[in-house]
Amino acid sequence: MQVLFCHDGPLKVDVSGNYYGTAHNDKTFKRYYGIADKVAVLMRLNRIKKEESIKNLSQISLSPFKVYELPNTSNVKGIVAKRRKAKSIVKNAVIESDYVVARLPSMAGFMAINYAKKYNKPYLTEVVACPWDAYWNHSLKGKIVAPFMYLATKKLARGSNYVIYVTNQFLQRRYPTKGKSVNCSNVALTKFDDNILKKRLDKIKNTTKGHKIIIGTTAAVNVRYKGQQYVINALGDLKKQGYTNFEYQLVGTGDQSFLKSEAQKCDVINQIKFLGPMVHNEVFDWLETIDIYAQPSRQEGLPRALIEAMSRGLPAFGANTAGIPELLEREFVFSNNKNNIKQICSILLKFDEEKLLSQAKRNFEESMNYDSDIIDKRRNEFFKDFAGK
Repeated sequence: MQVLFCHDGPLKVDVSGNYYGTAHNDKTFKRYYGIADKVAVLMRLNRIKKEESIKNLSQISLSPFKVYELPNTSNVKGIVAKRRKAKSIVKNAVIESDYVVARLPSMAGFMAINYAKKYNKPYLTEVVACPWDAYWNHSLKGKIVAPFMYLATKKLARGSNYVIYVTNQFLQRRYPTKGKSVNCSNVALTKFDDNILKKRLDKIKNTTKGHKIIIGTTAAVNVRYKGQQYVINALGDLKKQGYTNFEYQLVGTGDQSFLKSEAQKCDVINQIKFLGPMVHNEVFDWLETIDIYAQPSRQEGLPRALIEAMSRGLPAFGANTAGIPELLEREFVFSNNKNNIKQICSILLKFDEEKLLSQAKRNFEESMNYDSDIIDKRRNEFFKDFAGK
């Protein structure tokens, strides 16, 4: 029996035919063996050049594991030139499989559901992000695409018999289903240690007044809807008010030129540090060194990075986007309108020792809701129900 996981991806492949992922890895795909004994994926592939480093990639080592390569249909050129080929590949992959898991929003997921219906294959839908937020905040072209992606996701989620949402409320409200549903975050934490919280509280208590406060975000630095520019703009406003003891550290891959230009414009380039990409374990070590975590993005599902930061006892703030307000206290959530810079400034100035201590405790306790044992059990029970039907 084969279960087919469908998403745009991409995965990466080297000259020897080994597969690698960043967002997708062994842990992602292993869960689907709870549906069938063979796992296949339908996804775009990017070729790894010989000179490219793979140290920040996770090699897929699961077996049996099959890949159906999908051409890129996530842009206008791909839709026009490669849609027929893509449909043929999706059709074949669905026919060869016994179950289909479609992760939305994605063109692969949209096509897979349509063929699953046509060939009477049981399918399960995963709603992991809001396409309206993603495309509307992406670009002018994105604003044209946003209504179509929104309506397609809404229609397919509504008609699915089984839907997994990564949020507790937000995606359920925006993309409701008539079928069975469950909330299962893609974030699954495995280690909770009271010493982590104690270490964080000691760090806060031992901090001298007026010291440098390090804010951190981990996200791609070349994707504008990730929102790092809003924190940079806020530091610029705070500098005008005489507050220069903030440093903003950015972990993530991508072209830094836009954010650097924003920092120069705001005269805070010396307060911004670009640390580049880090492997997962390095990120946790880095989280120990910062004081406040920021999640300023305008497109999310339920952000893994924020939950992981909270699990280290980090005080945090974020945008009023998707599942972010489900994780943070209301007073540490800023709006996505023109007042957001002033609100970020207000939040940062609010973080005195008392607030830092209370938020460290509160966030650590909140992160415990994402214990992998709890989430895996809930997901596995849902998979059994789906596969049994």
